[in-house]
Amino acid sequence: MTRITIEVNGIKVGGNTHQSLLEQLEQAGIQPEYQCRNGMCGACRCQLQQGSVKQEDAMAFVRPGEILTCQSAPQTDVSIAFEYQPAVKAKVVNE
Repeated sequence: MTRITIEVNGIKVGGNTHQSLLEQLEQAGIQPEYQCRNGMCGACRCQLQQGSVKQEDAMAFVRPGEILTCQSAPQTDVSIAFEYQPAVKAKVVNE
């Protein structure tokens, strides 16, 4: 597993190359919009500003430069941007 950096609307989090961006963002406490998790609805659509992803087939329409976070696994460090600011859930640290 390769460790990478994912930047979302200016927030940087650690990531990997084997999980979808949506799963990784949720694990980091970032809550982008989604409805289906299988590429049908397009609610998790965002702009890929930098880096590369492997995107699985999807039914939702995406414009050039856009990806679906539920269907995309980063292959390098990536920078993505949503048209809105996703909610960020505070992470609880066990001491």
